[in-house]
Amino acid sequence: MADGSNPEIDARIISGLNRLLADAAVFRYKLQNYHWNVRGRQFFELHEQFEVIYTAWTQHLDDIAERIRAKEATPLPTLARCLEHTRIAEEEGTPDDKRMVENVVADLLGIHRELREVIEDAEDGGDRTTANLLDDIGDEIEKKVWMLRAWHQGA
Repeated sequence: MADGSNPEIDARIISGLNRLLADAAVFRYKLQNYHWNVRGRQFFELHEQFEVIYTAWTQHLDDIAERIRAKEATPLPTLARCLEHTRIAEEEGTPDDKRMVENVVADLLGIHRELREVIEDAEDGGDRTTANLLDDIGDEIEKKVWMLRAWHQGA
């Protein structure tokens, strides 16, 4: 192609971004569920933290979808489609506060792995905009995992 892009790599990037979009959508809703249903002695602290995290993921969700559109592709259009593509497990019950934090950490680490795969594809394709966006989200994930693990050790 004249612009030097590689259609195969571009397709992998878009597919990866849509998987991240699906993960972000399910993860965001899962966090909001935890925010609504957390109980126990750590209620106030976790209620607030879950809101901070799901608010950040609302922005990430938008940023990822807009990046897909900027690449002239279509973001997954429905929650049903997101559920078909996500690697995040929905939460049917209401775990205790420690288990909620463990689940959030596990989900963040899973998203981080997926993010790294898409970053590699973006770097291979010379797509610095996508790589930079996902690097920023990855940095935030690493910090949040560290903080949640520190909380979990003291709980």
